[in-house]
Amino acid sequence: MPGRTGRGVGDEPGQGTGGGTNLGGCGAGATPARRRPVPAGQAACLPSFTRLPYSAADFDCVERKAGDIMSVWARGAGAVAVAAALVLGAGPGAAVAADPVRSPYGASTGVGVHNAYEKAKYRYFADALDSGAAMLELDVWTNTFGRSWRVSHGNPLGNDNNCENAAHAGELRTRPRNQDLGGCLADIRAWHDAHPGHRPVLLKIEMKDGFQARHGRGPADLDALLTARLGDALFRPADLAGAHPDLDTAVRADGWPTRDRLAGKFVVELIPGTVEEGNPADSLWTDREYAAHLRGLAAAGRLREAGAFPAVHRAQGGDPRLRYADAGLRPWFVVFDGDASVYAGGSVDTSWYARHDYLLVMTDAHNVAPAIDGTHPTEAQARDRLALLAGRHASVVSADWYPLPSVLSTVVPRAGG
Repeated sequence: MPGRTGRGVGDEPGQGTGGGTNLGGCGAGATPARRRPVPAGQAACLPSFTRLPYSAADFDCVERKAGDIMSVWARGAGAVAVAAALVLGAGPGAAVAADPVRSPYGASTGVGVHNAYEKAKYRYFADALDSGAAMLELDVWTNTFGRSWRVSHGNPLGNDNNCENAAHAGELRTRPRNQDLGGCLADIRAWHDAHPGHRPVLLKIEMKDGFQARHGRGPADLDALLTARLGDALFRPADLAGAHPDLDTAVRADGWPTRDRLAGKFVVELIPGTVEEGNPADSLWTDREYAAHLRGLAAAGRLREAGAFPAVHRAQGGDPRLRYADAGLRPWFVVFDGDASVYAGGSVDTSWYARHDYLLVMTDAHNVAPAIDGTHPTEAQARDRLALLAGRHASVVSADWYPLPSVLSTVVPRAGG
């Protein structure tokens, strides 16, 4: 995770299914006429679904009652998330409760995988895509000591990753790994073509050492690469902006599209990288550089060319966009990304993000007190942590929980503002 100058294992659930699902008495959402008796020992857990945050016991209760709907849901949302979303009848998350598939993207909380390109986590990037995760992260290097857009964690000069540069789905898991960003995007497109109705995926790119515009690795070059490799699989800033003058105006007025409208799409998030942020000679970080790029494209009537959303990086109270002295950049930020421990610690009013329909990515979710294992927590611990942070208004909770696909594919309601 958190740097410069100058293609349906995880398909979105429930598409084309009818309403009227009966969970047999779990939660307040079931109508009295359709409730079935609650087995002994389960009744006590039901009332807790009228409040946030939800506990692992809450999810377990609903999961036991959800057997009659699982056949119509794809793996992408997971049994627990589906049941939880359907039973919530009022209060925060009610939009998700009415129909999880048709709920706004910004009203749900999913789970992401930190550095999903690492071979120790997934043999191939296609496996990461198959995991059902709501977010997958790539680290990208651009310095002139190496070629192209390199994808690796600690090697700034070469590629060290699970990407193959597959030309089509038949080549996935068959080719040499350690490809550049173009190769990773090729794998994503090949997987997408084989799973055209897949869940929306946030593709988070940490620009380790920032952009290098003078050497063919600037914002416009990234847009061109994203367009060439992902094409119509991208959900672009222009798609969110519509007829509005900027992203902030658009999201405040209309919010994010529903999850079914985002089926088959990738949303690309950009954050500044650790090297970039630690470089005293670098005064133009990824966030500001790409936001200025968006503003310029919009002014020229060319916003459609942009392929990514810059994120305000690191948790901060109030409106963290005020850090940008150039006030004209602020309306181009509707994605925020930072440490979960800070967001959940009480010093930041996270309801502000939910009230304005901003996406909030919380990283290192395992470190929130009480800390749990960053890679191998129990399933109950991971679900409890997801529930806690959904109640703190997270859009995505990120950790290294790749051994828990049933958790990665879980989508729950995000607490309202």
